[in-house]
Amino acid sequence: MVSQNKAGIVAATVFAGWHVVWSLLVLSGLGQIFYDFILWAHMIHLQITIGPFELVASVTLIICTAAIGYVMGFFGAWAWNRVHPSA
Repeated sequence: MVSQNKAGIVAATVFAGWHVVWSLLVLSGLGQIFYDFILWAHMIHLQITIGPFELVASVTLIICTAAIGYVMGFFGAWAWNRVHPSA
């Protein structure tokens, strides 16, 4: 049986952690370079400019993605436990 709370915490950490990295890339000025590389590697041509770092936007993004990650992990574990009941 998978702990729904633990699965939620793990997913929240992964989701929020990725967005902390993104925020640090934007803060350091490397966000545009990273974004351009990802689009190039996927053979996508879009004219998008990464804006300047905003602390409130960054914190909001991290909190929202952590909450979404928790919910996804929680319900993912719930579904797993329903499909794979313990003997």
